Amino acid sequence: MLPKIKTYIETNYWSHELQELRAIVLQSKLVETFKWKFPVYTWNNKNIVGLGTTKKTYGLWFFQGATLSDPLGVLVNAQEGKTQAMRHWRFSKSDTLNKKPILEYIHEAIENQKLGNIVIFKKEKVLVIPPLLKDALSQNPQDQASFDSFSKSKQIEFAKYISVAKREDTKTIRLHRILPLIRKGIGLNDKYKTK
Repeated sequence: MLPKIKTYIETNYWSHELQELRAIVLQSKLVETFKWKFPVYTWNNKNIVGLGTTKKTYGLWFFQGATLSDPLGVLVNAQEGKTQAMRHWRFSKSDTLNKKPILEYIHEAIENQKLGNIVIFKKEKVLVIPPLLKDALSQNPQDQASFDSFSKSKQIEFAKYISVAKREDTKTIRLHRILPLIRKGIGLNDKYKTK
């Protein structure tokens, strides 16, 4: 067990349940890794399933869960309208883990990946720079040049980070957070990317 996974499981409220669920997942012969601060299981370097928890549940995240047949009707889209492929199978304290269906779902996910049966992500291509960011960039040509040097997708991440905030003071706080990143050539989500 990787040290990060050991720590993740042993310090988690759902420690016993995660150990039991992990033992089932490992029977699928997937490769165990640690990404985005939780255990992830891969096939041929493709993310298949991950372990995760909330305050009230623990469960499996299927990275291409939208492609699964879901005969038990257990998969949930955690962010309807945002999440395109990922689906969550949640368990609670009262649930008994049944190895057979869990492994069937995992094996179907692996098979879908092998066959190329995956969700092709729709990428947002329109860059709409919010006025607050546009004004800040126009006041400093170096900031504008740094922003322009980012890929379109990274520019969109910065723009959305500000535009989705509901309150003006939150937008201003976010602007002050991203300007140093822009100046250093660091993308908003670069720290979450795996090497």
